[in-house]
Amino acid sequence: MTTKGPESEHPSVTLFRQYLRIRTVQPNPDYGAAIAFLEERAHQLGLSCQKVEVVPGYVITVLTWPGTNPTLPSILLNSHTDVVPVFKEHWHHDPFEAFKDSEGYIYARGAQDMKSVSIQYLEAVRRLKSEGHRFPRTIHLTFVPDEEVGGHKGMELFVKRPEFQALRAGFALDEGLANPTDAFTVFYSERSPWWIRVTSTGKPGHASRFIEDTAAEKLHKVISSILAFREKEKQRLRANPRLKEGAVTSVNLTKLEGGVAYNVVPAAMSASFDFRVAPDVDMKAFEKQLQSWCQEAGEGVTFEFAQKFTEPRMTHTDDSDPWWAAFSGACKEMNLTLEPEIFPAATDSRYIRAVGIPALGFSPMNLTPVLLHDHNERLHEAVFLRGVDIYTRLISALASVPALPGES
Repeated sequence: MTTKGPESEHPSVTLFRQYLRIRTVQPNPDYGAAIAFLEERAHQLGLSCQKVEVVPGYVITVLTWPGTNPTLPSILLNSHTDVVPVFKEHWHHDPFEAFKDSEGYIYARGAQDMKSVSIQYLEAVRRLKSEGHRFPRTIHLTFVPDEEVGGHKGMELFVKRPEFQALRAGFALDEGLANPTDAFTVFYSERSPWWIRVTSTGKPGHASRFIEDTAAEKLHKVISSILAFREKEKQRLRANPRLKEGAVTSVNLTKLEGGVAYNVVPAAMSASFDFRVAPDVDMKAFEKQLQSWCQEAGEGVTFEFAQKFTEPRMTHTDDSDPWWAAFSGACKEMNLTLEPEIFPAATDSRYIRAVGIPALGFSPMNLTPVLLHDHNERLHEAVFLRGVDIYTRLISALASVPALPGES
């Protein structure tokens, strides 16, 4: 793909690059600058702008385009403003310069995850408004903090607040992933993050002796049980070409802690694991399985949760569902091939679905390598601009869904 010179850059691309330069990078995101940027967009687009502070310093920014029938549940277009840290030495260009190379690739942290989507929403709304469109359903654009560290000071709190309920959301869009093929991935559910810390206690002593019942031996047993389960799930995924990563439960050992000296057998050691539990798993039975692995290892082995999400929901993807029919129908009209999947990681969609609102995860980036959280995260400007076209059609279709049974 080739691109024109900077003097003829598309205004949507210029806006995208401006947003990418705002350093909303964890662990100290400049949320103030992002909110000011969004307030300016609201002013330019003639949208109302509401700021909801869920905890001090953590603000949800809501831009609203009222529908012609405000009694109908609304469309929620969600995106997060924060981005993950960078290792600058591994980047070809400054990750906050939004450098565009001669081929049209824009290098920046957040290019894929997910500042592109935020600007695509805004530019699609700009286009629809400038063309004089009005839709029955109100459209809310929500820009939330804290997603990259779990959403605990963002969407998790926002969905419980009266300001969220007042939005009366009937359907939501949120982030997805790039797809290296010609197809577009759409996510209808996601795995639940379970972060657990297993602690093993045992007899301490001098490290020159064969001490019985040590913390390390018992911890080793638990680690072996969990990694054997990991291997089983990995083989299940490999054996069935129809299964995607999100359909099985993954686990990784991410931390080992304990010990004070080479020659001292410690009284306690711990191992931390990141489980991503598939949405069809019986959560209670799975927790019992974790307990049994600890019990089988011996006395004094326990586990605790650092994170535990237990309300996975699936959004319907059959044509009898009016939301899916509107979404997939618009995609068909654009000749887009959709690949419905379960999201392998976690997004704010899980909190939206958990309060009963159907949500799809979708980032319109095909023919694009998956580079979220990676060095040299980038997006081609032509892919970005096509995404604006796609959202223009999707928003139009979703905001025009007629009143459903039970909707006032």
